[in-house]
Amino acid sequence: MSPFTWPVRVYYEDTDAGGVVFYANYLKFFERARTEMLRAMGYEQDQLITEQGIIFVVRSVQVDYLMPARFNELLQVTAKVSVTKKASLTFEQTISRSTHMGDAILTSGVIRIACLDATTMRPKAIPEILLEQLKHEH
Repeated sequence: MSPFTWPVRVYYEDTDAGGVVFYANYLKFFERARTEMLRAMGYEQDQLITEQGIIFVVRSVQVDYLMPARFNELLQVTAKVSVTKKASLTFEQTISRSTHMGDAILTSGVIRIACLDATTMRPKAIPEILLEQLKHEH
């Protein structure tokens, strides 16, 4: 199955003094793609909090920065669920740009997400219907 893909434009505010995307902003781009993937599946994160009593939080991140992105470039950010567990998910993500020679991967990451009870902030099982849909994403 193909990973979910979301376009992200690099704004001036995303760049550092050297004119390239500041390293921490790649994490924001990854977050946007994961959020939009859930939205495309029919799940809004604010509704998950109010209706299911759950919140997704980043547990760990491993990122490889391969090439820089620059101001005004249009990037493609992917999100693919690689591991599903009762109360956690692991995503494999990339950020790339199209070139005349094909897509060039700029950044890749493995992001582990924990599902928590929105009130107690303790681990909580991902609702079964959502978990089943996420399992089909990998």
